[in-house]
Amino acid sequence: MYNRLMPDQTPSLFVNTGSYPTRVGNSVQLLIDGEPAFRRVCEAIETAQHSVFVTVTFMWSTFQMPDGRGTMLEVLSRAAKRGLDVRLMFWRPDDETASHRRNAFWGASEHFKLLERLQPQVGIRWDRAQPGFCQHQKTWLIDAGEVGQTTFFGGINLNPNSMVAPGHRGENQNHDVYIELIGPAVADVHHNFVQRWNEASERHLEGGRWGARADHDLEFPRRLALECGDAIVQIQRTIHAGRYTNGQAPVNGQPFNIALGETSNFNQYCALIRSAQQSIYIENQYLETPEIVEALLEVLGRGVEVVILMPAVPDLLATDLSPDHQAFLECRASLGAFDHFTLAGIAGLGNDGRRKPVWVHSKLMLVDDTWATIGSANLHRYSMFGNAELNAAIFSSELVRGFRMSLFNEHLALDTSGMNDVMALRQFKQIAAINRDRLSRSDHAWQGLAVTLDIATYGRTPPNGW
Repeated sequence: MYNRLMPDQTPSLFVNTGSYPTRVGNSVQLLIDGEPAFRRVCEAIETAQHSVFVTVTFMWSTFQMPDGRGTMLEVLSRAAKRGLDVRLMFWRPDDETASHRRNAFWGASEHFKLLERLQPQVGIRWDRAQPGFCQHQKTWLIDAGEVGQTTFFGGINLNPNSMVAPGHRGENQNHDVYIELIGPAVADVHHNFVQRWNEASERHLEGGRWGARADHDLEFPRRLALECGDAIVQIQRTIHAGRYTNGQAPVNGQPFNIALGETSNFNQYCALIRSAQQSIYIENQYLETPEIVEALLEVLGRGVEVVILMPAVPDLLATDLSPDHQAFLECRASLGAFDHFTLAGIAGLGNDGRRKPVWVHSKLMLVDDTWATIGSANLHRYSMFGNAELNAAIFSSELVRGFRMSLFNEHLALDTSGMNDVMALRQFKQIAAINRDRLSRSDHAWQGLAVTLDIATYGRTPPNGW
């Protein structure tokens, strides 16, 4: 599944099942929550010199960029008027995923009316996934292929509930992250965009594209950016079998074959979990993948400290369970048998001064304060085996430790810079448990946001206390 020895002497836990090689010399910044993340994206767009390429899963009509910049289309229209090559790919749900159309800019008549009114000088292509799946990548490429190129990606949708500040004061709050990546690995995000753009499913159909630029394919990247940091990064994906042709091999990489699909996100999660020596910290909407749960049970049995952050109130309760799903939930519940396992959510202060659950939408894992995977992939079968997803696997003790400190500073209102990873996760467990006790006593004078959840009942019975 993954290399134990690699010829270029890069760390051995990067997977070799995907399209892209490891790249040394990258800089990575973690952007926590939508307001800071989209502010930084807009700043990059406003200083761009050549191009802006974007992949979008969901875009609400009420979404506004920060600081009065207007909608995303207005921000990108201004960039196009400056002469930039601006191209967008939107997901078009099929009949099996039609319920998602209400949150997507999928090419309905009202969407084309909006484009006619704004007349943005952009190119748009719509792209379906395999039936029942989703084009779930959320990427922003600025000046792709040029000096100064950068990319942003992660889990944050163009959703007003995501346009929030760290600390989560207010109603209907989402917690999420992007990363900003600079360096050689940007070429692989660029390659991914070109592959999707050139083979977008609707590109030849009436109503499948918009604007003059949408008539033209793009060239694949031909060179890597200069090294600018110490992080080793591998861009990893989930791609459904048969979704794309092989295309041009990634720059400075080996030819690849995705005819049988690509599951490097799944492979990386399994490899990193099983490699853990001290700690695992996960933020995700879901924990619905049996292989991931089995790997967690394995390392818990070795004494690894594990904290998982999920939505304090899940979106769906399991009903009419099949025997297989019942067995899975019982297996997942057994994580709670270990004292060094913690399931937690987060809750901010609502406008009425009471604690309100925050929806955890981020998709990240930190291992041993050294490894990370961050991107769009949820821990369910869709993201692991069928959706189009994009993550970065990152090796850098300095950066990953910094990610942990930044996240815990928000979730715990605690500076963990003087703690190692195990001490910090134990502090997380302790503070979350105290906050849970305060919630049950209607005492909302919490420290930070974290609150303990019960893995045995999570997603099976309605939560108490909210």
